[in-house]
Amino acid sequence: MPYDIPAPMLAKAVAAVPDPAATTGGLGFEPKWDGFRALVAWDGAAVEIGSRGAKPFTRYFPELVAAFAELLPGPCLLDGEIVVALPSADGTRRLSWEALSQRIHPAASRVALLSAETPAMFVAFDLLARGDESLQSAPFAARRAALELLLAGVPHPIHLTRTTREREVAEGWLSRFEGAGLDGVVAKPLDQPYTPGKRTMFKVKHARTADVVLRGYRVHKSGTGVGSLLLGLYDDSGELHNVGGASAFSDVRRRELVDELAPLVVTNAEGTPVTGASERSRFSASTDRSFVRLRPERVLEVRYDQLEGRRFRHTVQVDRWRPDRDPRSCTFAQLEHVSAYDLADVLD
Repeated sequence: MPYDIPAPMLAKAVAAVPDPAATTGGLGFEPKWDGFRALVAWDGAAVEIGSRGAKPFTRYFPELVAAFAELLPGPCLLDGEIVVALPSADGTRRLSWEALSQRIHPAASRVALLSAETPAMFVAFDLLARGDESLQSAPFAARRAALELLLAGVPHPIHLTRTTREREVAEGWLSRFEGAGLDGVVAKPLDQPYTPGKRTMFKVKHARTADVVLRGYRVHKSGTGVGSLLLGLYDDSGELHNVGGASAFSDVRRRELVDELAPLVVTNAEGTPVTGASERSRFSASTDRSFVRLRPERVLEVRYDQLEGRRFRHTVQVDRWRPDRDPRSCTFAQLEHVSAYDLADVLD
């Protein structure tokens, strides 16, 4: 019974954990896992792991392929998240986006090595099919109940995500679970079917602000205007470090930024702009990563959700320029550090 893997159901961002009473049929809340969204098809003979994008994950996680074939009690189609957990200095375990992203590698030998060194696990949160029965038209409450029955007693590395119908509990998760590397809470209408590619769920993510130094920009892929801004923060020794980028500007704003930032462009003796190159992403290896260097004289206030090491985990949003701030005052010390929380306590 080969399964057709659909596009995953998506979520739209909201500012706060929604009130279940305001939603017809109520809501179920779950922790929001910070990993690779994956739909897992096990037909009793072969495992296929589909991704949210065009790149299937099957070849990159051989340890999960083996686990699904051995541990799942029967053919099924699961929706969930692939994550990697590593120990922290304080003894707790937390999710590691950096270790997870390393798993996407073209060399089979590297894939095999990392599958042993940083094995992944799968956290299931929906059941789309069981045997010959499709469950996509069933309400989420029924799919969740079927998922609990299917995975009862199934051991690591396959896990069932927590769920609650209590808003207060979900709000507690939002604050506590970040210490284990999770990045928010998801709310799902209990009476709704699975809707591939549609944003019928709700997600609440952490939001913070920081003042950062503008250190460069990339030209937009169209060849005209600023595509993204490169941002930095100073460490205690006075060294400026790259911490991420900001993008999503309108066509008009992209062109305006080129003129606004022209006085800051670093040039060589011939007056030619000096460029640099940032690290490449394994997800877009062909992307041009060169950027125009700027003198670190302007400060922006940005919104971010969380850190991964010393970098913003996701692209940040620009709130405003801060001409009142001294760039040298933009240090890592301003960033909020969350309390550690052991991933084992999230999985229980």
